[in-house]
Amino acid sequence: MSSHTLRVPGAELHYEVRGTGPFLVVMGSPMGAAAFGPLADALAADHTVVTHDPRGISRSSIDDPDQDSTPELRADDVARLLDALGAETADVFGTSGGAVTGLALVAHHPGRVGTLIAHEPPLLQLLPNAVELQQGVGGVVRTFHQAGVGAAWGAFMALSGFDVGDGIEEANSADSPPPQQEPSEQDLKDSSRFFGHEITGTTNYVPDVPALTKGPTRIVVAVGIESAGGLVDSTTRALAELLHQSVVEVPGDHAGFIGAPVECSEALRAALQSGS
Repeated sequence: MSSHTLRVPGAELHYEVRGTGPFLVVMGSPMGAAAFGPLADALAADHTVVTHDPRGISRSSIDDPDQDSTPELRADDVARLLDALGAETADVFGTSGGAVTGLALVAHHPGRVGTLIAHEPPLLQLLPNAVELQQGVGGVVRTFHQAGVGAAWGAFMALSGFDVGDGIEEANSADSPPPQQEPSEQDLKDSSRFFGHEITGTTNYVPDVPALTKGPTRIVVAVGIESAGGLVDSTTRALAELLHQSVVEVPGDHAGFIGAPVECSEALRAALQSGS
């Protein structure tokens, strides 16, 4: 693996390159490169895998800390990464906010993406109760400003459909594993950027269906098998319906690639090869 930095307008991006073969960008938002390490290692056997920290996250600095992170802005950054790598086109696996970035990349930079695997994009505007959900997002943001990161994550988890009460009960059980370590200073900074400058723009994004369907990019809409019935399961299936296609199921839940990187890499390879 090699690590690099790239100066882009308003920011400096940290990115990593592994392996050889066709280019494959693996990305999240706000999740940075580190979380994708095991998945990227598994995919690097037959791909040149590119991961990065979105601007303002982890090792990617930003000139204006008050700048909002939008899918279009992040897509422009990814296009500049491809330029720096000399990659005219690349396949992309984007998960969560990274899937929304991928949709913006396809729409605003036509021809740069061969296949986009959009995994569980939180596109709240596609749901019948979008107004109510966006009010909920607004409540999460207010909670962040009034009570801090920890309270905001609790509100976010509740909005997303996680049973926070069960989680607390498990954490207090004598048979439960030790609690996770305290968040680092960087974790708190990244969370603050997410709640203060990213979550609203990402969840408000409306895909440009004509741009997505008329261009050369093949789009695969993917959902974790264990995400069934959750909010992102609903948004993912709404996107698939909008694009008139079926949903591809992959192992795990919203972050299944962390717990089962090898199994997920095999599912992603199959999804990429199915269109070749």
